[in-house]
Amino acid sequence: MSSDPWGRVDETGTVYVRTAEGEQVVGSWQAGSPEEALAYFERKYEGLVVEIGLLERRVKTTDLSAKDATVAIDHLRGQVDEHHAVGDLEALRKRLDALVATVDSRREERKAQRAKQTDEARSAKEALVVEAEELAASDQWRSAGERLRALVDTWKGLPRLDRKSDDELWHRFSHARSAFSKRRKAHFAALDAQREEARKAKEKLVAEAESLSGSTDWGGTAARYRELMTDWKAAGRAQREAEDELWNRFRGAQDVFFAARGEVFAERDAEQTENLKLKEELAAEAERLVPVTDLKAARAAFRALNERWEAIGHVPRDARPRVEGRMQAVERALQESEETEWRRTNPEALARAAGLTGQLQTAVDKLRGQIDTARAAGNNSRADKLARELEGRQALLDQALKGLHEFGG
Repeated sequence: MSSDPWGRVDETGTVYVRTAEGEQVVGSWQAGSPEEALAYFERKYEGLVVEIGLLERRVKTTDLSAKDATVAIDHLRGQVDEHHAVGDLEALRKRLDALVATVDSRREERKAQRAKQTDEARSAKEALVVEAEELAASDQWRSAGERLRALVDTWKGLPRLDRKSDDELWHRFSHARSAFSKRRKAHFAALDAQREEARKAKEKLVAEAESLSGSTDWGGTAARYRELMTDWKAAGRAQREAEDELWNRFRGAQDVFFAARGEVFAERDAEQTENLKLKEELAAEAERLVPVTDLKAARAAFRALNERWEAIGHVPRDARPRVEGRMQAVERALQESEETEWRRTNPEALARAAGLTGQLQTAVDKLRGQIDTARAAGNNSRADKLARELEGRQALLDQALKGLHEFGG
């Protein structure tokens, strides 16, 4: 008979394993010595140890499902319970019990994690639905359309919820996208109609622009082209290809007209530049008449210069105020000289001025006498009132005297 701490072989070749409940039959061995029988069943025990160790590592380090782990544990537990190995079977049972607890803990963790992921997915999908419903009312067709497509991709990447919740949220999400698509389609259909109307309107404008390109009515035609440009802008845009083709024709017709007008105006500008030079010379000659020393001679000379001035013709528009202003300044100087001479030599005006001055002088003298009388009588308030009146009369008298002096030369 042979034995070790965990098993023995009796005289009949029966192999036993020692457990807490007592010895259990492992099997029968007739092919060799008792030592070989124990070694064989000890190797089977070591095999179970290795298998349990591998399962422990898989549970701890891989994403082995709880279901698969439980199946593997039950399989190993069956082998341990069948007592076909010699060794510390109770230790193996304890390891399997610990492994069951680990799997159960992992199952609860994963359940909680799945619940959390479901809540997060629900919140994420609800947020996607809210944003999609907001975008459904947007008029930013390009950016809103791109964003809705991105939301679809995001939705596809999220976990599914329970069927009812997922279907309800998807229905809202899909409805928002459909509403946006319908609005966008209607918008661009209306836009196409507007562009077609714009094309027709612009074809008419082009036809008129081309008919005017050969006109020599420079002012009227240029004004009409400005009106056509205003109408062009108000017509809106046609389809891109039509818009470009019509614009090139419209602009080309204008270019023909304005190029011809430019050539004519260039000749006119050259003539007017020469006229400006001649008028500047006349203005300088007129300015030499000021200050006026001989009014009659200066007036005659200015009339002669003015006749020559009128015969010259137009000057450039931007230079006209400056050069005409020089002649007008000389004319005003002559007029002022005439008015001064008239005032100086007009007998009636001189007599009126002298009479007014005499009346004012009499009034001033009278007031001074009344002030003196009031002061002497101690009536200072009356004297002060008369003094204020005297100031006004004296000012009028001073002005009249100045005018009389001018009349007298």
